[in-house]
Amino acid sequence: MSEPYFLKPVFHEKIWGGSRLKTDFGYDIPSNHTGECWAISAHPHGPATVENGPYKGMTLDKVWADHRDVFGNAKGDVFPLLTKILDANEDLSVQVHPDDAYAAEHEHELGKTECWYVIAADPGATMIYGHHAKTKAQLADWIHNGEWDKLFRRVPVKPGDFLYVPSGTIHAVGKGIMVLETQQSSDTTYRLYDWDRVDKTTGQKRELHLQQSIDTTIVPHEDPKLDITKTQVGDATVTKYVESPFFGVWQWRLTDGQATFNRGKAPYTLVSVLDGKGSITVDGKDYPLTKGVHFILPFDVKQWTLKGDLQIIASEPGDQA
Repeated sequence: MSEPYFLKPVFHEKIWGGSRLKTDFGYDIPSNHTGECWAISAHPHGPATVENGPYKGMTLDKVWADHRDVFGNAKGDVFPLLTKILDANEDLSVQVHPDDAYAAEHEHELGKTECWYVIAADPGATMIYGHHAKTKAQLADWIHNGEWDKLFRRVPVKPGDFLYVPSGTIHAVGKGIMVLETQQSSDTTYRLYDWDRVDKTTGQKRELHLQQSIDTTIVPHEDPKLDITKTQVGDATVTKYVESPFFGVWQWRLTDGQATFNRGKAPYTLVSVLDGKGSITVDGKDYPLTKGVHFILPFDVKQWTLKGDLQIIASEPGDQA
């Protein structure tokens, strides 16, 4: 019988983390400085565990390695996507991620293109998204001279906003913001600036990666052109945010209704319930859905029906994943 595979997340404490993963989502977090919920992950730094079905108790990386048919015999050495929820109780470090080629050469893993759906944002909250340098020389000059106010570009955000962050984009999630992040499965981050913070555990400032940041930042910055569209599937409003070579991301919004979806060309689908309550029916069986639940619809799930009041972010691998 085909079925969705529900996952137990992994949590990471961060210098900038808080407690909203507990207060807002009900997760059992390790401390009040928990910054990241790795919800759908096969990355070695925090693989999620399957909670039901024939692979119950196995980590997702192991299922990918040993049971590739679950994913439609998709190619690739590593599961290509990673879904996180981030709680920025303080500003994250300003950072940039490499593309696949640079990461393969220098880090021996995938590059990192990512995107954010803004779950919550305090009034007046901002992200750093892009920069103002016109040339690589100007970028390097402003970085080495610490002219951060000249360099960084700040944008206001509110709940429901969506930002696409290609590799090579200078960025930082700002204080008071929670996001659901869909990204390539990479843990490579080049820190450009960390607000001169001192890690209480080590008594030292965290390592910066200035040359790697200069090497990998795209100059000049240009905002990606997104074709965000809305369609209707049954009672669900489906918002397509992005379909990139790495991943596609959609929102499924259902208000006291029902919607039946059919498998498209993607071999599997990643699903995160951000709010509400309802159920998913697969192969005649109902599975309850509540806020904070994450699961994968494997290759053999060709159709599924959602019922209830649900706000969901779904993603699928792109052609280059």
